[in-house]
Amino acid sequence: MAYRRRSRAAGLTAPCMGHRTCFLKVMAIDGGPMMRMFRPPPLRNLRAFCVAARHRSFKFAADELCLTPSAVSHQMKELETVLATRLFERRTRSLELTTAGHRLLDEVEPLLEALDRTLAQFARHHGRQTLRVRLPALFANELFIPRLGEFCEAHPSIDVQLDTRDPRPAAHPPTADVSIVLANSPPQGLRSARLFSCPLTAVCARKHAGSVARLGRGVFGTLPLIVDRTRPFAWSSWAEEVGLSTPEPKQVIELDTMIAVVRAAERGLGIALVPTVLCDSWIRSGALVRVFATELVTEDAYYLVSRPKDAERPPVKALTRWALAQYQGTREPEALLA
Repeated sequence: MAYRRRSRAAGLTAPCMGHRTCFLKVMAIDGGPMMRMFRPPPLRNLRAFCVAARHRSFKFAADELCLTPSAVSHQMKELETVLATRLFERRTRSLELTTAGHRLLDEVEPLLEALDRTLAQFARHHGRQTLRVRLPALFANELFIPRLGEFCEAHPSIDVQLDTRDPRPAAHPPTADVSIVLANSPPQGLRSARLFSCPLTAVCARKHAGSVARLGRGVFGTLPLIVDRTRPFAWSSWAEEVGLSTPEPKQVIELDTMIAVVRAAERGLGIALVPTVLCDSWIRSGALVRVFATELVTEDAYYLVSRPKDAERPPVKALTRWALAQYQGTREPEALLA
C-alpha cells in the first residue's frame, strides 16, 4: 500500500487499495504518524438522520421509515461513532440537534435531495418513472387498490409504490410524492384536493344483529365498545347526534388504526364507529350491520396532497387527475387544487 506523504505534521488522505470506499487518514500525533481507517457512513443512516433531525423525534422518524424507534436510535449511534461527534442532545422528553447536527443536516439533506432527483431523472431517461403514494390502509384496501388497475393500464411507464401505514393527521412525509390524508382542513404548505367527507356509522357484526333489533339502545350495555384511538370523542358526538346519553359500555376495546377497528367489529368483538364510504361494501355484503341509521357528520375529509415542487411532475399530475375522476366524478382537478 502506498500513499504520498505531504508533511509529517500534516494530515493527508490516500485511497485504501483493498476498499474503494475506504480512506486512510494519516495524522501526526506525538511526533509520529497515526493511520486511521475511515469508511463513509451508510446512506440509510444519513437518510434516517435527516428524518430524525427534521422531526426531532426517533419515534416519528421510525413511523416514517417503517422502523422501530430503537432501530433508528441504533443507526444514529452508528453514525455518531463513524463521524466521531455527537449529533443529538438526548433529553428525557425531547431530542435536539447539536451544532454539529445542524451543520450535518444543512449540508447532507440537499445532497440527498439532489441524489433523489438524479435517480428520478435517470429513471425517466430510461422510460420509467416511480410514483410513491402514502395512504391509510383502509382507504387503500377499499377504494384505491381495487381501482388501481385502470391507472396502471393507462400509465404503463409509471411504477407505483404504496405505503399503507396510517399517517399522523395531515402528515405528508418526504418519502412520498403523493399522500391521501384525513384532516379537518386542507393541510398547510401543500397542494391539496378535497376528495370526500368522512361521516361515521355505528356498526356491529351480523351475528349481533338480532341483539341490536331486540335490545335497541340497550345493546350498548351488552356489547363492548370499539374505540379508534385517533377519535377518542367520536362516540360522545355520535350519541349526542342520535339523542342518547354517552354510551356506558360493558367493556372498551381501543385500537390504533381504523382498519383494525373495522376488522374487530366484523369479527364480533363489539360495536364500532366506522367511515360510511370506506365501509360501504362491508355493509352491503352484510359483514357489518348498522346499529342505527343515523350518521355522525364530521369536519374530517380525505385530501390528496403533494408538495408544490412535486405537483407539476407528470406522474403526480396523472395520479391527481385519475384520483379526482374516481372520487369526485367529472369535476375538473384544476378547479380543486389549492
